Amino acid sequence: MLSFNKEFGFDVTPKLQEIMQDAKSKIKDEMDSGKIGYYKLPKDSLTMVEEAKKLQLDNIKQVVIIGIGGSSLGIKAIDSILRPITPEAKEILFFENSDPITISSTINKIKKDEACFFLISKSGSTIETTSIFKTLVERFDLKLDNAKNIFAITDNGSSLSEFATSHNITQFNIPHNVGGRFSVLSAVGVVPLQVAGYDMASVLTGADEFLNSFFNGNEEHLLRKACFVYENSKKLSINVVFSYSDCLENLTKWYVQLWGESLGKIDKDGQSVGVTPIGIIGAVDQHSFLQLVIEGPKDKTMTFINIEDFGNDLAVPDVTLKHIEKTNFINGQSFNTLINEQCKATMQSVVDSGVEADSITLDKISEKNVGAMMIYYELLTSLVGAMLDVNTYDQPGVELGKIILYKNLGNN
Repeated sequence: MLSFNKEFGFDVTPKLQEIMQDAKSKIKDEMDSGKIGYYKLPKDSLTMVEEAKKLQLDNIKQVVIIGIGGSSLGIKAIDSILRPITPEAKEILFFENSDPITISSTINKIKKDEACFFLISKSGSTIETTSIFKTLVERFDLKLDNAKNIFAITDNGSSLSEFATSHNITQFNIPHNVGGRFSVLSAVGVVPLQVAGYDMASVLTGADEFLNSFFNGNEEHLLRKACFVYENSKKLSINVVFSYSDCLENLTKWYVQLWGESLGKIDKDGQSVGVTPIGIIGAVDQHSFLQLVIEGPKDKTMTFINIEDFGNDLAVPDVTLKHIEKTNFINGQSFNTLINEQCKATMQSVVDSGVEADSITLDKISEKNVGAMMIYYELLTSLVGAMLDVNTYDQPGVELGKIILYKNLGNN
């Protein structure tokens, strides 16, 4: 269960109430019309769970993900959060960047006879993804025709789809109306994570329950938050997500792509709009970034995310160390208590310094909570995009760099 312990504080005027309801109506129309497909994934992807269960992969101990951006970040987020409560999950290796040192290091971890490979690209021609896959094919002499340990996840009819069909490789398709950064609850995330041993049906259930709760009018805080972001986007142009658990770090990275690529746009009046996303981790970044928040420019909002019960009773031992006895007051307290008290104290210091902050608490690490967090941020993104009146689902700013890259590498 997610709880929202504090919300951004502002008065909802009749005009802002109208903006909120218009945005909710707009995204409901996106869902009902089928124009945007991620809203239906919590239910529709249950079939992908069953398809993944049918794969004959009993000998597999490693799941290799070859994808970048929306084709990997969501998978990494779910894997990181759920691994502590799923110790039997298979190892997942990620190839997501063209850094030759990382590629070589990850290749050395692969045990060919115990590995399956997921080639993930919505467009089917992502240059980092295809280049790495070629490298793996050559390095391990992978047999492509009728391969039982290679899978493609892509749009139906894409170049990768055609490649899979030509080699009789099993493929799973991403709905055309689901963008890459909104695709974690599609085959992109569901199939490889289910193969790895995660309970993806429960993740989808968590997302579906929160989605239904929102459209049934039970998550008013979500509308209020979106409206606050919209109303203050010029003067409070940065949103910092401060997650108090190492296992949430990849969730913050997923959020950064989702938020940045969806909302940083040119609006219909030709004006640049958007809110810059930053993800940091507590308690580590209390000793770095926090100084900027409290005494730097007041152009930021903060969102604190914490886990109430880590399911781990590790405590600070009753040990006295000469010359540093002043920390003895914490002896006997659990680290669970310590990190959550650090979160509370830091949030209070931020609020006291005049920075707007809100908070989200997961009662525990669970599949349903992960699903709810994912759909929460997707809905929030869509609502803010509707209020800013931009196309939340395209990314024209990304395409220019691709054009230049292709030209510079000789693809004229």
